[in-house]
Amino acid sequence: MYLFKVFADLAILFLFLIVLTVSDSNADSAKHSSSETFDENSDTALKHTTNVVDKELQIALQQAVDSYFNTAIASGEVVGAGVSIVHGEQVLLADGFGIRNSRTGKKVDGQTVFRLGSLSKGFTGVLASDLKREGKLAWEDRVSDCIPEFELGDRENTDNITLAHLLSHTSGAPYHSYTNLVEAGLSLEEIASRFVAVQPISKPGEMYSYQNALFALSGEMMEKVTGEAITTSLEERFFKPLEMCATTMDFDALKKTTNKANPHVKSRRAWRSERLTNSYYNAVAAGGINSNAEDMAKWMQLLLGHHPDIMTAEALQEAFTPFIEIPGRHKYYQRWPGHTASYYGFGWRIHTYRSDSSEVEKTLWHHGGSVNHFRNEIAVFPGEDLGICVLLNNPSRIAQHVITDLHRIVQEVFRTHKSATPLDQSVASSQPRGSAGT
Repeated sequence: MYLFKVFADLAILFLFLIVLTVSDSNADSAKHSSSETFDENSDTALKHTTNVVDKELQIALQQAVDSYFNTAIASGEVVGAGVSIVHGEQVLLADGFGIRNSRTGKKVDGQTVFRLGSLSKGFTGVLASDLKREGKLAWEDRVSDCIPEFELGDRENTDNITLAHLLSHTSGAPYHSYTNLVEAGLSLEEIASRFVAVQPISKPGEMYSYQNALFALSGEMMEKVTGEAITTSLEERFFKPLEMCATTMDFDALKKTTNKANPHVKSRRAWRSERLTNSYYNAVAAGGINSNAEDMAKWMQLLLGHHPDIMTAEALQEAFTPFIEIPGRHKYYQRWPGHTASYYGFGWRIHTYRSDSSEVEKTLWHHGGSVNHFRNEIAVFPGEDLGICVLLNNPSRIAQHVITDLHRIVQEVFRTHKSATPLDQSVASSQPRGSAGT
């Protein structure tokens, strides 16, 4: 009996130890899982980052970009800047530098809103591509069918001008025709009717000649086929699903925004804050969007194809397909290192270039924007799964090379950082898929 009791006690003790071991193991597992969740949620900029190496790379990039813009600000080249850099699904940086208003000295951060100017054209081109995918419009749709009051040249010439010509600046009108009327605040309907007095300089589709007024008419065409304002289409199709909550398309919304940048002009040796104007909100498609660094990071991730639920890669490719070559070598982007050729698609410039001594030709999608003394640049490198956007609240010469400067900085950080794959090896090189602005 005594031995039986001993064996029974030993059995109970053995079972207790097993239960305790399993409990501790589960607790450790739960603790580890909780730690991972905390790390993922502790920094919104790192929401897609799951390892320490990525965080270290981000810190190195932040320090390098900090140094770059601190130098530019100290030299007087930049007043304030909103900067976003994305790589794949990771937002490597969405931050601000300098000040948003020289009178108050308030700092720029990743949520500070800037006027985009002609970066707006990229949204318009992508919207048109999405509507084409749905069969609501075609590149061959005639402008005069949607806007009867429009006339450029004789009737035959007018009937040959299509949506594709508006979006690619190839309608045949002289450079910047009636941009002054856009800036004066006239309605697009009124502006469209005045083109009867303009003498074409080429047949439709033959010559690249940058436009704002004619490009903006593409928005009117889209409104006709959708039955809703282009602002509504952009909001419902892109801004809401991407949670681009700070992105707006009217002057009243910008005025009500607390965290916004003011434009600046040079006064003697100092930058002076200027008032915001309501120009181009009558032509949203060409230059009327406002946004910040954080929202532009989300936009670039869509452009890189990381939101197929919102827009397919095939539909995106439409906007980035070269339609017309941009001739010459005098544009600032035609002087970028390794540049070989430039084209215009639908709301986007498509550049080809070679890096270093490589014979492989690479592609980048790009646009600049200038409005109300703001100066902005965006570039997407599909072969590297990389996007860079810089928003400036002063007209600065640095805008002409800030994209290539930051691209070099990002490449160097990836190249020198342990365990990081160099950008030019992370994704196979792609081939061309092809003022409210520049």
